[in-house]
Amino acid sequence: MAKKFKLKAEEIKPLAMGRGACIATDMITRHGKRVGFMYREKPETAQDSGWRFMSGLEDQAYMDEAENHGIYDVNTIANYDPTIIPLLDEAEGAAFERVPGAARFRPVDDWAPSED
Repeated sequence: MAKKFKLKAEEIKPLAMGRGACIATDMITRHGKRVGFMYREKPETAQDSGWRFMSGLEDQAYMDEAENHGIYDVNTIANYDPTIIPLLDEAEGAAFERVPGAARFRPVDDWAPSED
């Protein structure tokens, strides 16, 4: 069954073009939640930006289900939540969480991606 996205293709505007692909959860793309946590890891392919986006509402069981994630152009996720745009030039290893109740993010210094 095809996923039903919160935004239609014709609603996607050029906000953060040419930044490559990313992984985002369905909480953002299907349920319309804002990005609550984002991090940049070493890209897996030449097209991969390394960015990973979550709402912050996902639990481990949700994250463990591959069908709850998708690969998207970074521009697509910027359309779901334009507040990420100022952070998109941050280096690999960067991680940010949304300040509760605000439109801004703060750095997360004590976080590291898991080694699979």
